[in-house]
Amino acid sequence: MLKQLPALNATLNALAACLLALGYLRIRQGRRDQHRKLMLSALACSAVFLASYLVYHFQVGSVGFRHRGLLRAVYLAILLSHTVLATAIVPLIGVTLALALRGSHERHRRWARVTLPLWAYVSVTGVVIYWMLYRL
Repeated sequence: MLKQLPALNATLNALAACLLALGYLRIRQGRRDQHRKLMLSALACSAVFLASYLVYHFQVGSVGFRHRGLLRAVYLAILLSHTVLATAIVPLIGVTLALALRGSHERHRRWARVTLPLWAYVSVTGVVIYWMLYRL
């Protein structure tokens, strides 16, 4: 079971990214109810991912990247940006969600313009990191 968690984590990240994209499309179409459901689903995927990620790494520890050269430099650049933004995205999501739930739609929109692309980047780079670590 533990061996399968990285693939599950990548799947959850990919699903979150898709839900974020669909949620963005729905709000652009003025479909607020669908937007809300999709964004809450993306949040659920990201929360389950985080729990699974923590369980895996508490058990396994750090997983080293085995390649060298330019590929290693690309991996480390992606990992660094992913890690910094993954740390920052948690409070950003919290504020953006709280504003939406309070009905502060204009403030929610301003925060979401920052939160959405960063959250999407973290989700997509999570899949890329999985691929580079376990499939390359």
